[in-house]
Amino acid sequence: MASLFLTPSPLFLKISLFHTPTKRSFPTKTLRIPTLKPRATMEGGETSKPKKVFVAGATGNTGKRIVEQLLAKGFEVKAGVRDLDKAKTTFSANTNALTFVKADVTEGATKLADAIGADSDAVICATGFRPSWDLFAPWKVDNFGTVNLVEACRKVGVNRFVLISSILVNGAAMGQLLNPAYIFLNVFGLTLVAKLQAEQYIRKSGINYTIVRPGGLRNDPPSGNIVMEPEDTLYEGSVSRDQVAEVAVEALVHPESFYKVVEIVARAEAPKRSFEEMFSSIKQRQFGARV
Repeated sequence: MASLFLTPSPLFLKISLFHTPTKRSFPTKTLRIPTLKPRATMEGGETSKPKKVFVAGATGNTGKRIVEQLLAKGFEVKAGVRDLDKAKTTFSANTNALTFVKADVTEGATKLADAIGADSDAVICATGFRPSWDLFAPWKVDNFGTVNLVEACRKVGVNRFVLISSILVNGAAMGQLLNPAYIFLNVFGLTLVAKLQAEQYIRKSGINYTIVRPGGLRNDPPSGNIVMEPEDTLYEGSVSRDQVAEVAVEALVHPESFYKVVEIVARAEAPKRSFEEMFSSIKQRQFGARV
């Protein structure tokens, strides 16, 4: 898949796009944010990188790559999966640094909080709905499921959250209503609406987030260098899932990624840039009030 304008394929079902003026109504009660557990600090006061990371959607095409790269970089990983037996056959790594816990993002924040545990330092969300006749599936997974993860983090005091989303989620505001990819992806239960509203919830939550919006997802090895742009900039292009995983993992160790939304594709002509440089080039934007 060279770009978002190619013939639609199941790989596109992982992408979410679409913004509508209609806003989701969140509960009106005030949410009490618990005191976050203390983090070790390095010289200069920077927050040290997390040691144990909970990955939601760990057996998915992108989630599996995230787990593998985390392990390769020396992190401990708690893989949140719906099927423990399947998960144990999915990963070849035989290491004490990888543990599996049963976790379904659609089952509510309390169960997820138990799965994440007080020993996790960060959460990466790489979930995505599976195509089905259930038109509410994108909302159950990509919207309510993500919100459940944020609330679970609040319960256990985890204050670092990385979300894998998609370019074009705010396509309407970008003037991309007639973009074929934007139209196609919203046929499946308004996937992009679900994704965008989940992003908005995260940004209002007060949690330290990085939202990664990749272009069309490719399963083949990386070709070309990563291009990183601010939110609502990219409307075409593709990227290897390996590179998406790399960006998600690098976001955990670079404070320049904090409280930012980044969009990524890969281009053969693009120069190679360090992650510190790329994240630093994206400016933080204020977004709404805390929920």
